[in-house]
Amino acid sequence: MFQSRCCTCTALLVLAALAMVAKADQEEKHCDLVGDTAKESKREQALLKKLEALSVQRFEKNVSPNAEENYTYVFKVCREVNSSLPQSGLVQINEKDQKRTVVGRINETQVFSGSDWIMLIYKGGDSYGSHCSGEKRKAMIMISCNRKTLANGFTLLSEEREKEQECLYLFEMDSSVACPPEDSHLSIGSILLITFASLVAVYIIGGFLYQRLVVGAKGMEQFPHFTFWQDLGNLMADGCDFVCRSKPQNAPAAYRGVGDDQLGEESEERDDHLLPM
Repeated sequence: MFQSRCCTCTALLVLAALAMVAKADQEEKHCDLVGDTAKESKREQALLKKLEALSVQRFEKNVSPNAEENYTYVFKVCREVNSSLPQSGLVQINEKDQKRTVVGRINETQVFSGSDWIMLIYKGGDSYGSHCSGEKRKAMIMISCNRKTLANGFTLLSEEREKEQECLYLFEMDSSVACPPEDSHLSIGSILLITFASLVAVYIIGGFLYQRLVVGAKGMEQFPHFTFWQDLGNLMADGCDFVCRSKPQNAPAAYRGVGDDQLGEESEERDDHLLPM
């Protein structure tokens, strides 16, 4: 009886351990930066976090360098392309024999950026055969800023394999995640204008409420400093008339009425000839 219980407990422990291993294998793998984890750059970590928006997408590009070669490149951002190819971040598939070659792995990642681009590098790919001294393959993906799309235009630019060392596959694609934050389009003049308009609105509304509720003004007198603005308007009208009038001040009038100077002095004896002698 005791032995059967021990066997049952042992079996349960084994099953639990296998379940934990299976769960760990099923968990999605992420990009692991090259070098010691404790010494990873905060800038690189921030860039990887920025690229997380692209991790749910799968990118493919078919390339035929010549009539004898036809390849399809499959790429995922910080995710495995195929679980049967451990840590595969970018895979080359030969369409003739369906041979799969890992170009770069996500557990050997480098990333850096410029003002409007991000360079993602996967190292640790499968080794070359007769090229590049048998070194491991490396993929470089240039992600350029394009605010109109989340991700588009994945393509192979070149494959540098006619060298002794530092061979690479160079890809490019467009994405809005590579764009810098948009600056405010408001100029200094616009900001000053908005500030001035806000102050004027506060002055008018606050003054109106004060005149109406505290002073008890009615009609146009509710406008703050109504007398001052009225006088100012009159002064401005006078100034405009003075500056913009079309004739000088000393110009003679177009019409002169009959005045005393035209009638002349009345003669005191103008009716004397009518009197009887």
